[in-house]
Amino acid sequence: MIPFSPPHIDQKIIDEVTKVLKSGWITTGPRTKLFEKELTRYCGNRATLCLNSATAGLEIMLRWFGVKEGDEVILPAYTYCATANVISHCGATPVFVDVNPHDFNISLSNIEKAITSKTKVIMPVDFGGHCCDYDELNALVIKYKAKFVPQTDEQKKLERILILSDSAHSFGAWYKGRQMSGGHLSEPVWKRAGSLTDVSVFSFHAVKNLTTAEGGAVALNLPAPFDNEAVYKTLCVKTLHGQDKDALAKTIKGNWRYDVVEAGYKCNMTDIMAAIGIVELERYDNDTLKVRQHIFEQYNNAFSKFEWAQLPEYKTNDKTSCYHLYALRINGISETQRDAIIKEIFDFDVSVNVHFIPVPMMSFYKNNGYDIKNYPVTYDNYSREISLPVYYDLNDDLVKTVINVVIESVVKVIG
Repeated sequence: MIPFSPPHIDQKIIDEVTKVLKSGWITTGPRTKLFEKELTRYCGNRATLCLNSATAGLEIMLRWFGVKEGDEVILPAYTYCATANVISHCGATPVFVDVNPHDFNISLSNIEKAITSKTKVIMPVDFGGHCCDYDELNALVIKYKAKFVPQTDEQKKLERILILSDSAHSFGAWYKGRQMSGGHLSEPVWKRAGSLTDVSVFSFHAVKNLTTAEGGAVALNLPAPFDNEAVYKTLCVKTLHGQDKDALAKTIKGNWRYDVVEAGYKCNMTDIMAAIGIVELERYDNDTLKVRQHIFEQYNNAFSKFEWAQLPEYKTNDKTSCYHLYALRINGISETQRDAIIKEIFDFDVSVNVHFIPVPMMSFYKNNGYDIKNYPVTYDNYSREISLPVYYDLNDDLVKTVINVVIESVVKVIG
């Protein structure tokens, strides 16, 4: 059986985790702090907080910004449920909008139609590792500053809608964006995901390009007058029960006393997780991404010959994906036919997936009044999408097997 996306765990990772286990320090400690610094250096943002999941990172940033009942948060209908669930946790209203037909990412024109005086946050999602249109998104929240109604100190300091990027898929992706300097736009500069907007949140879940087994990171890149280091320290307190010292700080002689300054949460990353991440980050550009790119190129070369294949967009003049998902769409088919193709593929012992069942199709959200009919592009993309295996140990022979199985299965179902 060819699996869909097993993690790449080799002896180097095993050795590093063993060192942590033998060190006597397995919770948040020196390796987690080192991983945070290395992530900041890699992405080029201002500060980074590692947590136990991307979901925790998204929710803690909504709560830090003061999002609450009566507020609205705009997000794509085409995403995983976590993006929407964290909004519901805060008591706010998820405002779904449709996506682009070419790249699965949130539609700028639909965002603009959805902005109201209740809008506090826009949560774009970098689907499959392909960045959203951040120049346009960053300009959009400036355009609608007058419509923004701040209610908390953080909202008053920002004076506009916060962009909180769900970058769960896009660690290592590139974007050629512009910056405002002296009232003028700069020449385009290539920058990595994590440094493209106010805040970006990564996932290091087991199926992600870079894994820490479970885990995530908040990449802070807030504009002046925010002090990103100060925000980082505030978030450290919020994500560890509201405690003003973590276990590492309390190891200093005589520094045992601590205080709880708020009713915080428990979502810190452990040194065991960070040890995996540090190894993965060291070889990410020169090894992991190259392997994934090679798999993408083999798929593209094979499927580009067929009129029924709509290839995923993963490289343009302004963007380079991190090759997280190869989201193949089959032209001219129904959802039922797509499901039949998937069944045929599995019958050949090849695992594939669908990313994602749109959130408005889920029972919880349907029961709260959302209807997939309001998001026709989202549904069309979903109904024809099949995610193919992409992982480190998928060698060329296995890739050829996947290609042949997909072709045979599509031909069998649609002729």
